[in-house]
Amino acid sequence: MEGIIVRRVIPSDNSCLFNAVGYVMDHDKNKASELRQVIAATVVSDPEKYSEAFLGKTNEEYCEWILNPEKWGGAIELSILAEFYGREIAAYDIQTTRCDLYGQDKNFEERVMLIYDGLHYDALAMSPFEGAPEEFDQTIFAVQSDRTVGSVERLALNLVKDQQGKRSYTDTSNFTLRCGACQIGLIGQKEAVEHAKATGHVNFQEYS
Repeated sequence: MEGIIVRRVIPSDNSCLFNAVGYVMDHDKNKASELRQVIAATVVSDPEKYSEAFLGKTNEEYCEWILNPEKWGGAIELSILAEFYGREIAAYDIQTTRCDLYGQDKNFEERVMLIYDGLHYDALAMSPFEGAPEEFDQTIFAVQSDRTVGSVERLALNLVKDQQGKRSYTDTSNFTLRCGACQIGLIGQKEAVEHAKATGHVNFQEYS
């Protein structure tokens, strides 16, 4: 299909990564619970691979953690989901325009694409024209012999660069947050993580 690359917005509910993957893989924005289960089952089935050193917490703790709908996903979860679906997942970072490719060592024949703004994942899709309904979206692209997805890659990168130019990202090292529980002000992801560990508070709002 010829067309344009568009950003399909996924709700900001702490499960955006899973629902973005659900959309690009299955055209379903409500897959988070199911995909969290997939990840937990994968991790618990291979404690040697998914060790405490790899996960940053014990296998059991991680499984409990990832099943909590309040917890965010990241690189570990994307690599597991790429393998589960048998497709590469390209995650474009708006701030740096870097593309992190998951499953690239598996010789998968198809790729899907996500876009990340520092805090949130949305889906990328090929649409036949601006404003076309989502049911016309193409989200799965054939990987060619040179391990690219051809012109789709250039179109995706152009969209990411456009978003970068509009500063449609959050600089997580310097952004300002307020704890929703105790209203304390925090700067950057590092302080937020430390505060969460110390207090158990996980509800942060960005403010300027």
